[in-house]
Amino acid sequence: MLKNYFKIALRSLLKHRLFTIINLAGLSVGLVACLLISLYVRHELSYDTFHEKGHQIYRLVTDIKTPTETIHSNVTSAPMAPQLGERLPEIEAYTRLWKRNAVVAYKDQKFQENDLYLADSTVFNVFTFPLLKGDARTALKAPFSVVLTQKTAKKYFGEQDPMGQTLRMEGQFPVKVTGVLKDIPEASHIPFDLLLSMSTLTKHMQPGLDEQWGNFGFYSYFVLKGNTNPQALETKIRGEIDRLIGKAMSKDQMWYILHLEPLQELYLKSDRGAPQQGSLKNVYIFSVIAGFILILACINFINLTIARASERAKEVGVRKVVGAGRQQLTFQFLSEYVLLSTFAFGLAVLLCELLLPSFNAFSGKTVLDSTFSNPTFWLILLGLALLVGVMAGLYPALVLSGMKAITVLKGRFATSRQGLILRKSLVVFQFVISVSLMVCTFVVYHQLAYMRQQSLGFSKDQMLILNLNDPQYMARHGATLKAQFSKIPGVESVTESSTVPGSGSMGAYTHLENQKGELQASNIGLYSIDYNFFDQYQIPIIAGRSFSTKFSTDSTQALLVNEAAVRSLGYTSPEQIIGKKFDQWGRKGMIIGVVKNFHDVSLRDEISPASFRINPNEFQQISIKIKAQHIPETLAAVEQLWKQAVPERPFDYFFIDQSFNDKYKGEEQFGKLFIYFASIAIFIACLGLIGLTSYATFQRTKEIGVRKVLGASAWQVTTLLSKDFLKLVFIAVLIASPIAWYAMTRWLEDFHYRAAMPIWVFPLAGLLALGIALVTVSSLTIKAATANPVKSLKTE
Repeated sequence: MLKNYFKIALRSLLKHRLFTIINLAGLSVGLVACLLISLYVRHELSYDTFHEKGHQIYRLVTDIKTPTETIHSNVTSAPMAPQLGERLPEIEAYTRLWKRNAVVAYKDQKFQENDLYLADSTVFNVFTFPLLKGDARTALKAPFSVVLTQKTAKKYFGEQDPMGQTLRMEGQFPVKVTGVLKDIPEASHIPFDLLLSMSTLTKHMQPGLDEQWGNFGFYSYFVLKGNTNPQALETKIRGEIDRLIGKAMSKDQMWYILHLEPLQELYLKSDRGAPQQGSLKNVYIFSVIAGFILILACINFINLTIARASERAKEVGVRKVVGAGRQQLTFQFLSEYVLLSTFAFGLAVLLCELLLPSFNAFSGKTVLDSTFSNPTFWLILLGLALLVGVMAGLYPALVLSGMKAITVLKGRFATSRQGLILRKSLVVFQFVISVSLMVCTFVVYHQLAYMRQQSLGFSKDQMLILNLNDPQYMARHGATLKAQFSKIPGVESVTESSTVPGSGSMGAYTHLENQKGELQASNIGLYSIDYNFFDQYQIPIIAGRSFSTKFSTDSTQALLVNEAAVRSLGYTSPEQIIGKKFDQWGRKGMIIGVVKNFHDVSLRDEISPASFRINPNEFQQISIKIKAQHIPETLAAVEQLWKQAVPERPFDYFFIDQSFNDKYKGEEQFGKLFIYFASIAIFIACLGLIGLTSYATFQRTKEIGVRKVLGASAWQVTTLLSKDFLKLVFIAVLIASPIAWYAMTRWLEDFHYRAAMPIWVFPLAGLLALGIALVTVSSLTIKAATANPVKSLKTE
């Protein structure tokens, strides 16, 4: 019997090829879109789940409070983790990570390593990073020890054994390879290529760091013993910190409040950031879109099948007359839909396999290597396809099998008013989703355009940044390099600094004189800059003066701050802070000027208090302003000079405007995904509209014939048939607009500087939807309106 059902189903599908192709296309495209999104969501949710002790690992973070502000930091100072780990019995193990960039060399090979971390020897007791070579207990114990990942070891040593080999860091000190790690999974919030022993830093590079409670920059992690209550431990940690440094904090008017964040929430849920950070809100949005696209595919399936039911009414009547029962007919039609969904499954698998490399490249993540490499994926996909086939085909099967034989054999076929309302509601629902996605797409790109066009408060065009990342080298040779680069014909000006706008700045423990005449403690951003830094970046001085070589004390006793720092101290105007005292990392003196606020990270973040001082010993970057007409030639000349002057370092550079654009890649990808998914949703919605239009024109065939005989023109008939469907789309626009407005208002909350919600996107999306619907409906209604009325009226 089942074999017979499937034979009949296959014949029916082959007989009505156009219906089969349209339905197959809608269902398979819906499945592919849903599955690609699901793979992306699954990948995002899998971050840091590979650690064996993952549920016990917590990150230690700090709130730095002053009388006027609270800084929510994701790092700690060097002593915090070791001191607490040794004093509190609830902590099973601890480790610290500290990121830095370095040039690493082996023989004549040199590489700029931007994913180098210093780590305590206990790192392998906390995280599950399997060592392929070396002893996890001792690999990072001794100073000048380094552990490489597989790909990094291969980059330096090829096929030879890296164990015991020596690398040279920054051209200064040798480090010994003591281990090789299995490559870190992509789904890790800490991506690294090399781990250098922490004792290299604390015992040799910066001795005494383990006693500096105010020197922040360390990612600290604890493994808690079983059944430990994290909230109770937080309270205990704060009490311990008060005992250790409470008096010093009170004296400085700065307090540290420590918190614990679960490891597996860092990537998606932490609002403090991480080396790699995702967005839980985006995961929710894409999950909802995946569900909606699958629902659209099912709705489309139902509408097309019901539309075709009119053609199969007599078939049902004949089958009932010869003895077929309702259950048999239901199974027969269900078998047809399940067979169709199985074909869609096969097509979806092929499409997924073809699109997966492009999707991986587009998302910037390897969500899956191949659909054929994961049997679980196959089973889920097949189960989903069969479920869609049954769910989408159940209603049409029941409708078809419930037809009265006598009525349909007489040629009168009509469905109930409730059925018509349901089908119209489904079309409205489809276009609500489509219009909502269109509105969201427009808003995302409007915000992107706003961020790119917004004034950043400094000149970023044709600004070339050279990364030396070596303050000692810059202190010795920076002035010479600056003079040499300035002589290149296409160069307008050159300046040096510790960091540049857009790259952020380090926090500096600083005392600034407030309105009460007290030295108020704060952890504000610090730029070490050259005398011409503000001139080259065109950052205005709004009070006081800039640094000048005319004043010998400017290099040792002067400080500039930005407007945000002025406000944080309670001053109502920039002029009030001029002449006030400061004490910053051992340097004392007077504030001589205030610079206008500029965006030093991105428009997502609020501008933070910042300070500026002259200190060549902290310079790490060279900024070169290039003339717009000669960028390629000047860049080539700069590179040639670099290779001559700094042969031991790779040519590491970027343009600052491109750097800012790169900060918004996530939003750009988000917008592109919305375009793709909106296109898919509209495509499926149009297929559903084709189904409803086809059904309506069939139902009104004789009416159309009568109207034409009585003199109605093809245009009048087309308008009559089209207006009902356009009403449905118009209703969908009205429903979708407030939904999209609410969703995008919430999305924009992530941006501290954001564009106002553009009103024009709603009528634009509505007009686009109406236009697409009109083209879709007209293709069928014009055909019906121009048909010969004699054919529709000559038979009963």
